[in-house]
Amino acid sequence: MEEGEDSRKWDELLPDALGLIFKNLSLYEVLTVVPRVCKSWGRAATGPYCWQEIDIEEWSRNRKPEVVDGMLRLLIARSCGSLRKLTVSGLSLDKTLLFIADHGQSLRSLRLPRSEIHDAVVGKAAAMMCGLTFVDLSYCISVGAEGLEALGKNCKSLSSLRRIMHPLEVIEKLSQDDEALAIASTMPKLKNLEIAYLLVDTASIVEILSNCKHLELLDVRGCWNVKLDEKFVKMFPKLKVVGPLVVDCYDMNGWDNCSDYSGSSGYLAWDFVAGDDDIDDDDEEYGDMLDDLWGDENLMDDVEMWFYDDVHAVDAGYDWPQSP
Repeated sequence: MEEGEDSRKWDELLPDALGLIFKNLSLYEVLTVVPRVCKSWGRAATGPYCWQEIDIEEWSRNRKPEVVDGMLRLLIARSCGSLRKLTVSGLSLDKTLLFIADHGQSLRSLRLPRSEIHDAVVGKAAAMMCGLTFVDLSYCISVGAEGLEALGKNCKSLSSLRRIMHPLEVIEKLSQDDEALAIASTMPKLKNLEIAYLLVDTASIVEILSNCKHLELLDVRGCWNVKLDEKFVKMFPKLKVVGPLVVDCYDMNGWDNCSDYSGSSGYLAWDFVAGDDDIDDDDEEYGDMLDDLWGDENLMDDVEMWFYDDVHAVDAGYDWPQSP
């Protein structure tokens, strides 16, 4: 028997198998390296199996809005309607969110931290993404009670909400109790709720607990006006409350480093992305343009520490379920 007679060649693997393998690669590698290997890999990299879950949070930090918009349009188009999970940071164009919503009927998890989106566009988008079960609107300072209410009314299966704020950005607000009440009145199926540093008081939290009877985790770290009675909390045996005491270690300078996009990010305008579905592995021009787009790969290395980002097992003592 000849060596490798019973083994399958890499270029003969099914697209769904290749998609699972390519998930272990970086975004840069999937877009620039994989398509150059062979035609079958190129087809897999441009097909839906690679893009059912899109995470460009790291890449999108400090990128200009039009560049992020171009990247999302490219990747979401490749998902062919099968997109289930999307993570992007600093979204600021209404048209981008509406494009996501228009192609997000299968979307279950949506993370938009540090995005400059407003209530009106959140309401429009929520009406088109009714299947969402996990939403992250952390540090979205322009989103308020109206947007959260629209989200709750349209996304009936919502089970996890992250609405973490930065204390320096909410310092001028008198109260965010209206947001808590919007959550309480429209999201009865919540199991996990993170509202660290939200300016809410005890009465609003009691309202949430009274209406969201399936809650398993409530993170109120930094919500200094919340004072829950221990006996009252024991009425919810499945509930774990974290806070309001903050025990995280953080770098206050980290937020300053990520507040704006950098003019030296080495981006390239995305005029060329339209109609790129058929990529020939001999097409060096495509690869060269992607290389130019990436520019300085070390740009983001310095942006490592964030003021407050996650409430996973290490700092909350809770085994946080993976978003679907």
